[in-house]
Amino acid sequence: MKPLILLTAALLIAGCSGNEGTADIKRFMDDTQSKPRGRIEPIPVFKPYEFFSYSAAGLRSPFELPVIVDEEMKVKGGSDVHPDLERGREHLEQYPLSELSMVGTLKREDDVLWALIKDGDGSVVRVKEGYYMGQNYGQIKSVSEYRLNLIEIVPDGLGGWIERPRTIALEGLGGE
Repeated sequence: MKPLILLTAALLIAGCSGNEGTADIKRFMDDTQSKPRGRIEPIPVFKPYEFFSYSAAGLRSPFELPVIVDEEMKVKGGSDVHPDLERGREHLEQYPLSELSMVGTLKREDDVLWALIKDGDGSVVRVKEGYYMGQNYGQIKSVSEYRLNLIEIVPDGLGGWIERPRTIALEGLGGE
């Protein structure tokens, strides 16, 4: 058995030592090495990162429609509308209204209609009239089976505040 293995190994080594099949590879390498070499461009210099502090967090979102203030509202000017900044914030006030959706209603024994709101994280929260939601101090004014009405308090652009009515329709209703 050993002589057969030694004979096979000797044949394999002898087969690899031939120089006849490598002429084309030698020619290709000589051609490639005789060509002029290219020049590698230097790495570009990058400008250092400039830190930017976003200071418009309390202003109107650029993705919402602007509130149009008519002349009557400007004349009032000294209205008593302002958010209660001393009040503790509720869970749904950390989400913009665009991330909140009404997914149903619930009526309990006390005949109070609760709205079921899906928040930005996918959890469902129940709310009723008087609760707050949205980032613009929105207070729920009425709840029906198909919609929820609330009033937001938003800056008027003149240093004051105005009330803006908003409606959140039940998810899945067509045309609303």
